[in-house]
Amino acid sequence: MQDRIREFVLAALTEMQYDVSEVTGDTDLGPAGLDLESLALADLSVQVEDEFGIKFDFDEMESTALMTLDEFTADIAKRFDAANATSGSPA
Repeated sequence: MQDRIREFVLAALTEMQYDVSEVTGDTDLGPAGLDLESLALADLSVQVEDEFGIKFDFDEMESTALMTLDEFTADIAKRFDAANATSGSPA
């Protein structure tokens, strides 16, 4: 699942006009790496939410900018698994 998430994130960043040709799992999303600004992080988060059915809180944008690509995709995978475990439970 994390590979699918990574592919989606990289495709979304490419569509947002970011050069991901030298991006690795250790590349920071924020100033030390891709240098995503808050608007770009918000856009990426909305795309991820729509694709994987998860939610980010607005307060999380600052900490997301400090994540590496691998940390971000792992966080999405964890949220996805939690959301599916919750929605799959009998009410």
